[in-house]
Amino acid sequence: MSEQRAGIGYDTHRVSGARTLVLGGVELPGVPGLHGFSDSDVLTHAVIDAVLGAAALGDIGRHFPDTDPRYEGADSIGLLREAVSRVGTAGWRVGNVDATVICEQPRIGPHAAEMASRLAAALGVEPGCVSVKGTTNEGMGFLGRGEGIAALAVAMIARIEGS
Repeated sequence: MSEQRAGIGYDTHRVSGARTLVLGGVELPGVPGLHGFSDSDVLTHAVIDAVLGAAALGDIGRHFPDTDPRYEGADSIGLLREAVSRVGTAGWRVGNVDATVICEQPRIGPHAAEMASRLAAALGVEPGCVSVKGTTNEGMGFLGRGEGIAALAVAMIARIEGS
């Protein structure tokens, strides 16, 4: 069996009604979006950090800094594709990802399959290799008050044979 590693990613953004919410590459019209430099897709950002971390390549800010105007308003799914490419160049391939979105609204369940499918395509894996779940913060803290959304992701990667 080839060498395997795990990585964890976490991201959070505060709610901002200035844009449409994007989670896992899926636009959710009618739901207030999140404040941030790119498209503020917290789910995809957590996945990027998990994949990069598993390969010991740092974090999203190192690769796609918010001081670089090229990434202003960037599509996070595109950033994920680039992160996966960099992980591949380092000799690794993604095996699977498990992610949880933490928010009071919107409900994640009705959108989870589409989010998993979009993430899987960017990761270069089958949709069954990506799990997206939602949970609430039971009304506690800034997440519970609906002031923000957070996401947590774990990625498994494996050494590419011959690398």
